[in-house]
Amino acid sequence: MIVLDKVNKWYGQYHALADVSERVEKNEVVVVCGPSGSGKSTLIRTLNRLEEIDGGTISIGGRDIHAPGLDVNALRAGIGFVFQHFNLFPHLTSIENCMLAPVNLKRASKAEAKAYALELLDGVGLAHKADAYPHELSGGQQQRVAIARALAMRPPVMLFDEPTSALDPEMVGEVLQVMRKLAGQGMTMVCVTHEMGFAREVADRVWFMSEGRILERATPEDFFTHPAHPRAQQFLVDYNSR
Repeated sequence: MIVLDKVNKWYGQYHALADVSERVEKNEVVVVCGPSGSGKSTLIRTLNRLEEIDGGTISIGGRDIHAPGLDVNALRAGIGFVFQHFNLFPHLTSIENCMLAPVNLKRASKAEAKAYALELLDGVGLAHKADAYPHELSGGQQQRVAIARALAMRPPVMLFDEPTSALDPEMVGEVLQVMRKLAGQGMTMVCVTHEMGFAREVADRVWFMSEGRILERATPEDFFTHPAHPRAQQFLVDYNSR
């Protein structure tokens, strides 16, 4: 589903991504972890061209996302992206946030978009908040609406950039539960997260990043019980000592 080949990204003299080559299979859940500044968020943002790359190639569904003439807006419309901060439109209700892109970009009828939006909100446990505005929702509820909104375009891939990092601890679980449900339904997912319990439970593979490189690729069992790279070992020691 996703193939990265020798991807490089620079910010001035800073080498944010260094020769990253990896692949994500259809229906696979990959969790990307590592210390702050390791390149995790930069990596995931290159997958829908929120960040441009300086070398290498990225393909999604067999298509080079940097091919000449490619419609970047169409690319982004076909990839679900959930950010750290919810980015809901404050003047729209939950259901209106979910209806907006299908109506405006896919030319879905309002009736069709509304029915599917209600289905998605029900799936994230928020059908009863369909007519609520973002300021009337908790942080966890806003993030669940953001997930429903991303799903409204029926994307084959969902990307999550630290979706729980802006939440109070008691709200984290409700968002992770929605992500577990998506994984169980076979959604192809790439998740940047510090939630190691989620990674252990849901991921098919874990990528550990440091200094712009993927230093370890492993199943959760291997990564959490006997990581091979010394930097990954230290990361887990530091994490478990919190």
